[in-house]
Amino acid sequence: MANYTTMKIAIGCDHAGFPYKEGIIAMLQAQGHMVLDFGTHSLDSVDYPDFAHPVAEAVESGRAERGILLCGSGNGVAITANKHQQIRCAICWTEELAALARQHNDANVIALPARFVPEILAQVMVRIFLTTDFEGGRHGTRVGKIACG
Repeated sequence: MANYTTMKIAIGCDHAGFPYKEGIIAMLQAQGHMVLDFGTHSLDSVDYPDFAHPVAEAVESGRAERGILLCGSGNGVAITANKHQQIRCAICWTEELAALARQHNDANVIALPARFVPEILAQVMVRIFLTTDFEGGRHGTRVGKIACG
């Protein structure tokens, strides 16, 4: 685990992820993190790319150090975020996957499937994602081969 430091974190979700977003934001702010909330702000049906792209852009540009995305399955937001060359977005549904996304893949965005994990597990995975270091070494070589550009 990394030493605890506060970060600037971008977060976004569609309507399926909205019920978890406010609790995650409250947790992050209680830990001293600055949160950039890109929406959505209600349960009204929306298109997930409208929220995934701004989160990915914030991380890619350096305005945020990490990103958190939520949708029903995690797939749509992850696919969208991963269209950005400097984004490595990992769908996580267990604590171990959240740790490995950081340790082995240097993921800078986590995608959470709100319809398939309990809210408390989503929060635990976010904490793990934010406090786990990238191991580098052989994993660094592999991560260096991901981008197409």
